[in-house]
Amino acid sequence: MQTRKRLNDFIIFVSTLLLAVVFFFPIFFNLMSAFKSNAEIMKDAIAFPKSVYLESFKYLLTETEYPRAILNSLILTAVSIAFMILVIPMAGYAIERHNKRWTRFVFVFYLAGMMIPFQAYMIPLFKELKILGLYGNLAGPVMIYISGSVGFGCLLYTSFLKGIPREIEESAEIDGCSKYGIFWRIVFPLLGPCTATLVVLNGLGIWNDFLMPMLVLPSGHTKTMIVEIFYYVGEFSSRWDMIFAGTTMSIIPILIIFLSLQKYFVKGIATGAIKG
Repeated sequence: MQTRKRLNDFIIFVSTLLLAVVFFFPIFFNLMSAFKSNAEIMKDAIAFPKSVYLESFKYLLTETEYPRAILNSLILTAVSIAFMILVIPMAGYAIERHNKRWTRFVFVFYLAGMMIPFQAYMIPLFKELKILGLYGNLAGPVMIYISGSVGFGCLLYTSFLKGIPREIEESAEIDGCSKYGIFWRIVFPLLGPCTATLVVLNGLGIWNDFLMPMLVLPSGHTKTMIVEIFYYVGEFSSRWDMIFAGTTMSIIPILIIFLSLQKYFVKGIATGAIKG
């Protein structure tokens, strides 16, 4: 019995190690290639760099629009996440604490929106953005990201709120606290893991998104980092040194944020899964 358990543990360990190598290799390959010249990459892509080549980073930061693209990605991600935190927790709280027919209908309506693929409403969405005057600027993607995250966000927060006793809110209400005061002062601080999960998942999606900014922000207008990197991929030739340097710079900020919020992210996912 003990031998079989050790064998199972060994198989699990080897399988986990192989999966870790498979998932980590693209990141390692990207980081390694970021410090190689384009000629060196084309000569032998998997070889280690002979020397630390930093001209790609210097050229991107001084001779291109990449710094502006970094700022655009930061603005797009930060503003979208800020409005998500402002709106979605209150929506989830209202749905969970007011268990009425119309709130259940709204909740199902939000969940139904998650089942519709983006490609199905892509063209009507672009026409709507043009009518509203939001096509070609960052306000358009911000509104799309916020509205697109309401369904999953409400599902996440309603699941988490099931574990928060109503007695805490009733005590605050007896003390004279308003509805908004009860939520923002009492309930919202308890939703830290859930909020961290929302920030990490949606922040990663917005930061790394290519399709939405590429379609909503036309050529010659404001671009994000991923879209800017795409322009170094040519039909007949590509500047791989610029591509790998750009992707390396795009990985670092989001990796730092993910590592900082990792423990809250895991706790939020686990709690939501158990209580949902």
